[in-house]
Parts: sequence; structure tokens; C-alpha cells
Amino acid sequence: MSIPLYLISHGLLAKPSLYLSDFFERNRAGYYDALMRVRAADDMIHWIRFFLNGVAQTAAKGRDVFRQILTLRTEVEQAVLGLGKRAQTARQALNLLYRKPIINADDATKALSISTPTANKLIQAMVDLGILVEITGQQRYRSYAFERYFRLFIS
Repeated sequence: MSIPLYLISHGLLAKPSLYLSDFFERNRAGYYDALMRVRAADDMIHWIRFFLNGVAQTAAKGRDVFRQILTLRTEVEQAVLGLGKRAQTARQALNLLYRKPIINADDATKALSISTPTANKLIQAMVDLGILVEITGQQRYRSYAFERYFRLFIS
């Protein structure tokens, strides 16, 4: 995490959107080898190549995920247009889901300033459209996930 913060402090990144720790974890042996070569043989070039390879791979992965998010966003916005008079509230719910991808009726009620029955109907409509998935298995106090959005960050 310190590398992105360093890059932000020097104006090279606007936000900490470059998650290099994942690259280092997946390439742990190469990471330790590169550090050892710096320490043992003063081979800084090897470390810089390793690091820049990580930056390139991480940036490419971030770009791909961003494109997938834009595609998903277009898809789900098109889907909620079919909700008639609830479409505007559904679009507000989508904006909420990008910030908080697991919600319940109480969350929707508070965030969208709607009644609990309206929140429940909206959530059910989004379940019917395949946007939300119920994750608790309960009859009451259910929570729902924007699962397709979550999956974009797991791969």
C-alpha cells in the first residue's frame, strides 16, 4: 500500500487505484528474488523491471475491470428502464449499489427516502431482473447482493 501512496504524493496517481499488493502476492517468489538480488548483488535494474511489470499488469487488469463495470452499468440501466414509474428510483438504487453492493430493505428505505413497502417492491423487481440476489436465505431481514458487480473484482 505504501507504493500507491508514494505515487499519489508525487502527483503520479490521482487516487490509490493501483493495487500492487495483489501482484506481489501472486508473484511472491519473484518478489523475494528481486529484493534479494538488490540486497546481494545491488541489482536494482532487476527490481525495477519486476516492479514495472507489476505496474503494467495491475494497470491492465484495472482497465479491464473498469470496462466491465461500464458494460454492466449500461446493461442494468437498460434493464431498469422497463420498470415504468419505478425506473427513476431504481436508477438511484443502482447508484447506491455501486457504493454499497450489499443492501437490505432498511438500507434502501433510508438511502432513497422511500417507504419500506416501496423498498421491498423495488428490491423484488431488481431480483426479478437478475440485478440483485438474496444472500441470507431467511424469510425476514433479508440482505441482497449486487453479485455481478462483486464478481468483477474477484477474478
